[in-house]
Amino acid sequence: MTEPKPPAPKAPSWKPRTRAAQAMGTLPTHDEPVTGAVVPPVHMATTYLRDPDNQYRSGYVYGRPDNATVRQAEAVLAGLEGAEQAALFGSGMAAATAVVLALGAGAHVVAPREMYWAFRHWLLDAAPRLGIKTDCVDMTDPDALRAAIRPGETKLVWVETPSNPLWSITDIAAIAAIAHEAGAMLAVDSTVATPVFAQPLKLGADIVMHSATKYLYGHSDVIAGALACARSDELWSRILAVRSQHGAILGPFEAWLLLRGMRTLDVRVRTQAESAALLAVRLGRHPHVASVLYPGLPAHPGAALAARQMTGFGGMLSIRVTGGEAAAIGAAARVELWKRATSLGGAESLIEHRASIEGANSPCPPDLLRLSVGLEDPEDLYNDLDRALRAGNA
Repeated sequence: MTEPKPPAPKAPSWKPRTRAAQAMGTLPTHDEPVTGAVVPPVHMATTYLRDPDNQYRSGYVYGRPDNATVRQAEAVLAGLEGAEQAALFGSGMAAATAVVLALGAGAHVVAPREMYWAFRHWLLDAAPRLGIKTDCVDMTDPDALRAAIRPGETKLVWVETPSNPLWSITDIAAIAAIAHEAGAMLAVDSTVATPVFAQPLKLGADIVMHSATKYLYGHSDVIAGALACARSDELWSRILAVRSQHGAILGPFEAWLLLRGMRTLDVRVRTQAESAALLAVRLGRHPHVASVLYPGLPAHPGAALAARQMTGFGGMLSIRVTGGEAAAIGAAARVELWKRATSLGGAESLIEHRASIEGANSPCPPDLLRLSVGLEDPEDLYNDLDRALRAGNA
C-alpha cells in the first residue's frame, strides 16, 4: 500500500516590504533558474516561438500586450497594494486615461477640483470629445460628491489623496460607500501616499493608480504608470484591452528599472517622510513663511483623517511665502541645493512654483511653492531654503 504524500509546504507569508526587497511579487522566489542570479533578468524579446502545433503554451505571444519582466514588476506592485492584479503603463497619464477610456462613451465621471493638473485638463478638455463628461467637486466634502452624482450615468469617481499641491485628505471609505451606492467604481490616485503609507483597496477603492515615475521608482529617469485592482472584473478586462490596443504597455527595460526601484521603496519613502515632517515643523516657524501645508501637522484640516487612513504622511509639502507671488518665485530662484523642476518622489529635492505651471484655472495660490523632499540631509535642505527666503527680505 502506497503511503499518501504529505501536503506540500505552504509558501511563507512574507510581508510586502520583504517581497519588494527581494522582488518576489506573489511568488515564493524570483531566482533565475539558469544562472542562479539574485537579480531578475530583463526579457527584451518582442515576439515568441509557437509550439509545433501552432499554440503558445508559454503564455507569451507578442511584446505589445505582455512581457515577462513587466509581469514580475506587476506582481511586486500587486503584493504591495494587496491587489488581485496590477498593470504597468508607459506613463501615469496613460494609466489614468485608460481607466476613463474603458468606461466608454456616455459615461459620467466625478473628479476632484484639486488633482494632478494634466489629468484634470484631459478630463475637461479631451474626454468630452469622446463622449465622456466630468464634474469636478471638493472631494473632502462627501455631500458635494452626492450632489454631483448622476444616477445611472456616473460610472467612475476619481480621488487623489493627498491631493496635489495643497495636500488635502479625502475620506476614501466614505467616498467608496457613496460611489458604490450609486453603482460607480472608485479609483484612487495614491501616488503621494505610496503603498508604504496607504492601502486604498482595503478602504473600499476598486482601483488604485500611481504615477510610477515618482516614488515607486524614485530615481527620476523612468516614466511609468501603474494600476492595481481589487478584483479582475469586466472593467479591468477593458482597461487591459485599452492598454494593448493603444500600445501603452511599459517597455521591458523600464519595467526592470521600476522593479529595481521598488526594492528600496520602503526605506526611501520612510526617510523622505521623516525629513518632510522635520522641515514642515521648522518652516512653520519661519518668519517669511505664511503657512505650511502638510497633513502631518496638527493644524492641517485633514490631519485627523490622514492619521486614521494612513500610516505616514509622505514626503511632499507646500509653503506659502510672505510677500506673495514675486517673493515665492524669487525664493525658488535663489536656492542652490533644491532643484527647480517639475515632478516629485526622486532622490533629489525639488522646488516648484506650481501656479506658473498650471495656468489660469489652477486652484493653486500664487504664493505657493511645492516641495518634494529627497534623500539629502534635512538640515542642509532647511538651511538652503532659509537662506533663499531671507535673501529676499534683506
